[in-house]
Amino acid sequence: MSTDIRFDGVTVAYGRNVVLDALDLTVEPGEVMALLGPSGSGKTTALRAVAGFVQPVAGRIFIGDRDVTDLPPHRRGIGMVVQQYALFPHMRVDANVAFGLRARRTPREETAVRVTEALEATGMAGYAKRYPRELSGGQQQRVAIARALAIRPGVLLFDEPLSALDAPLRSGMLAELARLHRDLPDVSMLYVTHDQVEALTLADRIAVMDRARLQDCGTPQDLYRRPRTGFTASFVGNANLLPVTVTARGVRLGDTALDVPTGDAVAGAPATLCLRPHLLGLGEGPNALRGTVAEVQWRGVTHRLAVDVAGHRITADVRELREMPPLGTGITLHFAADDAVLLPAGEGGGAARG
Repeated sequence: MSTDIRFDGVTVAYGRNVVLDALDLTVEPGEVMALLGPSGSGKTTALRAVAGFVQPVAGRIFIGDRDVTDLPPHRRGIGMVVQQYALFPHMRVDANVAFGLRARRTPREETAVRVTEALEATGMAGYAKRYPRELSGGQQQRVAIARALAIRPGVLLFDEPLSALDAPLRSGMLAELARLHRDLPDVSMLYVTHDQVEALTLADRIAVMDRARLQDCGTPQDLYRRPRTGFTASFVGNANLLPVTVTARGVRLGDTALDVPTGDAVAGAPATLCLRPHLLGLGEGPNALRGTVAEVQWRGVTHRLAVDVAGHRITADVRELREMPPLGTGITLHFAADDAVLLPAGEGGGAARG
């Protein structure tokens, strides 16, 4: 049976320092919700509050129909995977996976069945009798996931589980976690990360956190294609955020008129234009931006160009160039009107990050 997670005005503070501020958020049954944000944004605090490791000073936390705010961790029916594996080095893999079941005094026969199921689900059935020191980092993390699965939780919590792995292992584990989500459609997952690729790859929805507050929430596609704030635009993917003035037919960047959808924006009002670097083309075209080359970076299949336009630096990711333009030379970028997003004024400014 699927179980949801609900934050109802949850606030966590240490003295006068508020580290999670009035969070209202629901993780739907069977959903993977990523909490994405920089260090200190409140995402890990939110996860630890669900786990029962921190106590809110206000608000309530529900898992399914149960108010778990005041319950100890072992009574919440959750599984948790952290970044440092936390395996017992003196125990073999099967004993590590069985640890939570034995703590719950699960009968021995049932424990054996559940350990086998969890190891098979994570592709570790052939390593049951090995010690953690005999496993790679990725294999140790799979064992940690198997241990969390063995108790058959309705909720799985992941606290930056891939941050200790190198890039090839991280890529492989992302695929494994995506498969696990498909194989366990009834398990709700709350996944904390500062890595946008992990969030975009795994999550059904992403909750964007900053300065202890929820800034935005939506599907990866919605947040990427139509961000509602400059912070979302710059943290979910890369973005150029340019201060513009709304006109009757679009916007103006310096002396350049651009034809973009303005929605309900009033002519003469300031706004911020969001342009994704990979949606900028090189050469003449609609909505031309003329400037000078400030920097060129080769990134394998693409070149990243930094172009100074009307006093602003714009980043463009274009197909690999046969000849790189010299620094200081004139260059023209362009973009389609439908690829631009207009944000409220003051939502950032300048070139994309990443």
